[in-house]
Amino acid sequence: MNVQNPPTYRNDTVLPLPMEVTADAWAVDAACSGNPGPMEYQAIDLQTGQQVFHFGPMKGTNNIGEFLAIVHALALMQQQGLTHKTIYSDSYNAILWVTKRKCKTKLERTPETEPLYQIILRAERWLQTHTWQNPIVKWETSKWGEVPADFGRK
Repeated sequence: MNVQNPPTYRNDTVLPLPMEVTADAWAVDAACSGNPGPMEYQAIDLQTGQQVFHFGPMKGTNNIGEFLAIVHALALMQQQGLTHKTIYSDSYNAILWVTKRKCKTKLERTPETEPLYQIILRAERWLQTHTWQNPIVKWETSKWGEVPADFGRK
């Protein structure tokens, strides 16, 4: 496929986004080498293609990283007054966990994973004490390709 960057039909972004994807959004994704293993996550601004934030690596799982990436994006958007910006995530589990305001990980809690558990508790506390209007939308990888925040290590 010959992807033009930016495509001639899009004037709201520098990225080759499908028409049904809003550019007024951040895409989040996590990567984990092994499961559990070194985990990291990031957000990419879909209008500029720039990295908004990056966290890690620290020992964890991919699902935890996906969950924390959404919460991180929500908190940062709220802090910056971006109350209607969309968040795209390719993780159905993470979106569900955020909706339920609880990280349902099965990662064993050990001295090695305790620092990550403290971050999870902080994220859950934030979710339980805040409301948001930002749409959290499932990135449809099968239709749209990899989410723009993908680490490209598959």
